[in-house]
Amino acid sequence: MNQNFEVRLIAVGKLKESYLREAEDKLSTVLRKKVRLTLWEVPDEKTKEGASEKEIEKVKTLEGKKMLKHFLPSGKIVAMDLRGKKLKSGEFQRMIQKFSEEETAVQFVIGGSLGISEEILSMAHQKISFGEMTYPHQLFRIMLLEELGKIEDRV
Repeated sequence: MNQNFEVRLIAVGKLKESYLREAEDKLSTVLRKKVRLTLWEVPDEKTKEGASEKEIEKVKTLEGKKMLKHFLPSGKIVAMDLRGKKLKSGEFQRMIQKFSEEETAVQFVIGGSLGISEEILSMAHQKISFGEMTYPHQLFRIMLLEELGKIEDRV
């Protein structure tokens, strides 16, 4: 693993439950021994009950614009999207290894409860799903950190 490689996680919403914050702290500590890790949280937009498709797109667009402020000018962008490619753990690890050899960073994007804006999805080099099930975006963040923690140690 390239010692200067950065893993950037850009997510909508804060981790509200203490057990999720504790898990994030623990997993982040492990991962920071292997790569440079940066976590960015952007506030989620309020959505009214029964919002129209147009209102939902507006919320995703607003959240997306906030996320864009934390993107690096270079590096791969990976959108965590339910419609994305389903990878096995080994495939995911090989993808990260390849990125670390070719790039200075990989940026993972986790949208809010409504998903990720079309603007960010169109920028993504990869769209990945962890399967057919839908997980709360706060829990998914922990799952992603757990998977990232499996990457090889720094060389």
